Amino acid sequence: MRICFRSILLLICIIVSMTCISADKNIDNEIEAYVLMEAETGTILEAKNENVRINAGYLTKLMSILVVAKHIESGELAIDDEITASDKVSGTKGSVIWLQSGDKISVDELLKAVIIGNANDAMTVLAEAVSGDVDTFVMDMNGEAFDIGLRDSYFVSPYGYADEREYTTAYDMALICSRLSKYVFLQPYFKTWRDFIKNEQVELVSENDLTRNYEPHIGFKACHSSEDRYFLAEGGINSGGNTFISVVLGAENEDISFKKGRELLKRAFSSYKVVSTEFPEEMLVPLKVKNGECSAVEIGIKEQGKAAVPKGDKEVRTKVVIPEYITAPVYEGQPVGVVAFYNGDTLVFETDIMIKSSVRALTLNYVLKQTLLKMIEK
Repeated sequence: MRICFRSILLLICIIVSMTCISADKNIDNEIEAYVLMEAETGTILEAKNENVRINAGYLTKLMSILVVAKHIESGELAIDDEITASDKVSGTKGSVIWLQSGDKISVDELLKAVIIGNANDAMTVLAEAVSGDVDTFVMDMNGEAFDIGLRDSYFVSPYGYADEREYTTAYDMALICSRLSKYVFLQPYFKTWRDFIKNEQVELVSENDLTRNYEPHIGFKACHSSEDRYFLAEGGINSGGNTFISVVLGAENEDISFKKGRELLKRAFSSYKVVSTEFPEEMLVPLKVKNGECSAVEIGIKEQGKAAVPKGDKEVRTKVVIPEYITAPVYEGQPVGVVAFYNGDTLVFETDIMIKSSVRALTLNYVLKQTLLKMIEK
C-alpha cells in the first residue's frame, strides 16, 4: 500500500502541534504562582495563585531598590554621591563585591552591584545611606510597601535571604515592578546583562538572561532559591509604549520560569490594549441642593484614567450614578456619585464625582437677611 508523503508530514505537524498545546497547559503545574499585569492601570490580565503568600527569595531586592530609587528621585541621594562602607559589610553572606570597611564607592556602582550582580554588601551600604542602619531600612521597606498598597508582603531584610518570616505574592511583586518601571533612570541598570566596577576589578553578570536576548525587556530580576525554585519578575514594553509585567514564582526550573514570563508578555502584546476612560465634565449638570444657601452646586470628576482591555472587544461603556439632589451642608471635595467604566460586564475603572465648592445650610439669620435685602432693593 502506498502512503502519501504529504499525509505523513501533515500528521507529524498535527502531533507536534498537539504536543506543544499540551506542554503549554502542563507548564502551569510546575509553577507555584504567576501574574500578568498592565503597569499603568494595575489591571490583572492573567493569574494563578496571585495572592498566595510565598517567600520569593532575592526578588525582595526589588522592594529595596524601590526605596532607594524614591530617595534618589527626591534628591536625598544622588547617583554620583560617594559613600563610605561601614564595618557592617564584613562577613556578608551570599553574592558580594568584596567591600571592606572604609571603602569609598559611588551610588552608581552600588546600584550596578545590586541590580546586575545581586551584591548583598552593596545593598548594606545603600541601606545605611538611606536610613542610617539596616534595621531602620527594613522598617522603611515595610512602610513603603503599605503606602503603595501591598497587603500581603512582609520583609525582614533588604537582601532576600531564605527566611520563613518573609513573604510576598505574585500580585504584590507586580505592583512593586509597576512602580519601578516609572523610574526611567533605573532602566540602564536593569537592561545591562554584564558590567564591571571597582576599576574593572569586579565583574557583574545578571542572572536574568532576558536582559540580553529579549528585545522588549525593560527590567527587572531573575533568581533562584536554595530549594531550587526559580523566580522571575520581568517587564516588557510594546510598540504602543504600554508596559506589561509578568511575575513567575516558584518554577521548577529556570527554563520554565523564563518561558512562562515571555509567554505571558507575548499574549499581553498581542491580545490587550490600553484605552482612555476620560469622561467630559461638561456633561455633568449642576446638582440641586436642598436647604442650602445656594440652590445648586457644580460637580466634577475626581480623576481621569485608563484601562487595559482585550483588543477585539467593543468600546468601553460608561455608567454615571448621581443623586437627584443633595441636602446642605455640602463640602468641597465631597463625593456624591461615581462614573464607572465597563468592558462588557467587567468593571475596568471607577472614579468619584466630587462637589466643587461648599454650600452652607440655611439658617434663620440667613433667611431674614436675604428677605431684608430684597425689600430694600424694591
